[in-house]
Amino acid sequence: MKRREFIKSSGLASAALGSTVLSSPAVHAGSSIQWKMVTSWPKNFPGLGTGANFLAKLIGEMSGGRLTVKVYGAKELVPALEVFDAVYDGTAEMGHSGAYYWKGKSEATQFFSAVPFGLTAQEMNGWLYHGGGMELWTELYDQFGLVPAAIGNTGVQMGGWFNKEINSVNDLKGLKMRIPGLGGEVLKRAGGTPVNLPGGELFTALKSGTIDATEWVGPYNDLAFGFYKAAKHYYYPGWHEPGPTLEAIINKKALRSLPADLQVIVMNACRVANQDMLAEYTTRNNDALQILVNTHKVDLRKFPDDVLSDLKKLSDEVVEELAARDPYSAKVYLSFKSYRDKVVSYHKISEQAFMDARARG
Repeated sequence: MKRREFIKSSGLASAALGSTVLSSPAVHAGSSIQWKMVTSWPKNFPGLGTGANFLAKLIGEMSGGRLTVKVYGAKELVPALEVFDAVYDGTAEMGHSGAYYWKGKSEATQFFSAVPFGLTAQEMNGWLYHGGGMELWTELYDQFGLVPAAIGNTGVQMGGWFNKEINSVNDLKGLKMRIPGLGGEVLKRAGGTPVNLPGGELFTALKSGTIDATEWVGPYNDLAFGFYKAAKHYYYPGWHEPGPTLEAIINKKALRSLPADLQVIVMNACRVANQDMLAEYTTRNNDALQILVNTHKVDLRKFPDDVLSDLKKLSDEVVEELAARDPYSAKVYLSFKSYRDKVVSYHKISEQAFMDARARG
């Protein structure tokens, strides 16, 4: 009872859930509800897989054991890229993945993971929680009987691993690269071939030549996969994923069946996990990069300015054309672009100005 009173008095219920919480039967003391969570990541993979474990642990602890969640890595219960369908059809109550994998369901899903040259992690959280993004995401997934939540961010990613130098945008022509979402559409526009593969298959595909290049996340995860053994050049920045948001997909019927306080606990555990993952990646990435460069002698390179400029132009074309052909994408893009324009203007005199000043110091 004290836990329930705390949740009510803290205001967390309204902050996290809005209208999601509905009246539902109580769970008697001593009883426990068991959920399954399927993920798109290898079991216990650093940051992503362990992030799913952390979320499950939070839910169990915050609920006092009244709701427990068992995590299944990619292929343990369903394949990595079938998480959405597994939660939709009730095979699992929760999923842990990335929204851009589901563009075949609705192209608008891509806005809720990563938009090339879009929003950083901090800016994505601002748009989602206080700029109308979460309401749009919830409305979109409601069509499928699902409830979304942000559950992590890796920060600006790396540009990827390449076995050839990228000196101009023409070097991308004919390139087979693992790159999902809108970033993949931009690569296609540049003359490359985007390939969508789950993380667990990337090293073998790169090593064997099935793909010529791959992006994944950043040094923390790239070191764990050993990409330095399969490619020569490591490029930055990750223009395609400046603030990639990971998602929890929750079966709406399963969520509704929970008592109101457990619904609040699930949603607020997602919010805690969202904050924790970004903090972990901010800490781990630099340490891993030092190992890649100093121990494994990785060739670290910045994309030439001309390449980034050309990719920015292509990205704008791809996103604007998406908004023109898909009505819901147009609705989301209007909100996304309006927020981006405002936050970029402010960050010129705040975040960016400070970073520039610190670099000069």
